[in-house]
Amino acid sequence: MEKWKQLIIDTERGIFEVFTKGEGPPLCVTHHYSVFNETGDYFAEMFTPFCTVYLVNLREAGQSVKAEQPYQLSMLETIFDLEAVRNSLGFDQWLFAGHSTGGMLGVIYGIAAAENLTGLLLVGAAARDYAAFSSDCIYNEAHPEFQKMQDLLEALKREELNPEEKKELAIQRTKLSLHQPDRYPHYFNAEHTKSISAMRLDFFSRELPIFDVTRKLDSISVPAWIACGEHDVQCPLLYSLEMNERIPGSQLAIFSNSNHYPFLEEKSKFVQEARSFIEELDTQNKGRFNI
Repeated sequence: MEKWKQLIIDTERGIFEVFTKGEGPPLCVTHHYSVFNETGDYFAEMFTPFCTVYLVNLREAGQSVKAEQPYQLSMLETIFDLEAVRNSLGFDQWLFAGHSTGGMLGVIYGIAAAENLTGLLLVGAAARDYAAFSSDCIYNEAHPEFQKMQDLLEALKREELNPEEKKELAIQRTKLSLHQPDRYPHYFNAEHTKSISAMRLDFFSRELPIFDVTRKLDSISVPAWIACGEHDVQCPLLYSLEMNERIPGSQLAIFSNSNHYPFLEEKSKFVQEARSFIEELDTQNKGRFNI
C-alpha cells in the first residue's frame, strides 16, 4: 500500500506533523490522542479515493509541538491548532472527518469555526460524556462487559509485558467493539500502525466528565453527516441520534451490522454513503470540489 507523505507545517501556534494522501477536496482527519505515522490510519484511508486527506498529529503527538501548559491539550485549544494548520496550508475551508474522540473534536469544530468548514463527518461520536449516562456503553459500570474491558485496560498497563503479549491484549480489547469479533483478522491487517499519546489521553480522561455541548449543537451551521454502528458499545447510538436531532439539517447513517468500526465492518456501504455526502456538497458548491 502507498505510504502517506509527511509534511512538517510551521504555523503561528507551532510546528505540526501532518501526513497526506489522496486526490480531491481537502479533508482534515485526526483523533484526540492517537499518534500517526507514514502508514496512515484505517479511518482516514476510507476517504483517499475521493479526497486529499490531511492526517494531523496534534500537540504532543509525533513530531508536533509540545504543550507548554496543560490547557493546550483541551478540545477547544485543539481546534485552534487545527485552524492554524488549515491557515498555513492555505485553505479558506476544508472538510473535517473524525471517528470516536475525533468525532467529538468535530462537534467542537462545528460549534467554534463552522465558517471555515465545508462539511463535517462525525462517526461513532458524541456531544457529551458517553460513559456516564448510558448502560449501553462498555465504560459504564452497568454494561455486562464493563469488568472485562477494565481488566484488559489494566493488563495493558503492565510494564513487564512483551510486545506479543501487549499485541494480544490489544486485539482482545478491540474485539469487544466489533459486532462480529471473529472477523478481526479481516478488518485489521496491520497495514496501518499507530500509538497513543499518554499525555493527551490523560488530559482527555479528566476533561470527559465535564464535556457536554448538546445545548450548542443547534449553532452548527455546516452540513453534517453523522454515522454510527447500531451496536456501538463505545459511543452508543443514542448519542448519534441526539446529534442528528439537534444539528440543523444533519444527515444520519445507521450501520445495522456494525459496532464501533462501521468503516471496517461495513466498508463498502460506509464509503459509498460518505462519498455521496461529499458529492452532494460538491453540487451545492457548484463543482468547486472537482470530484
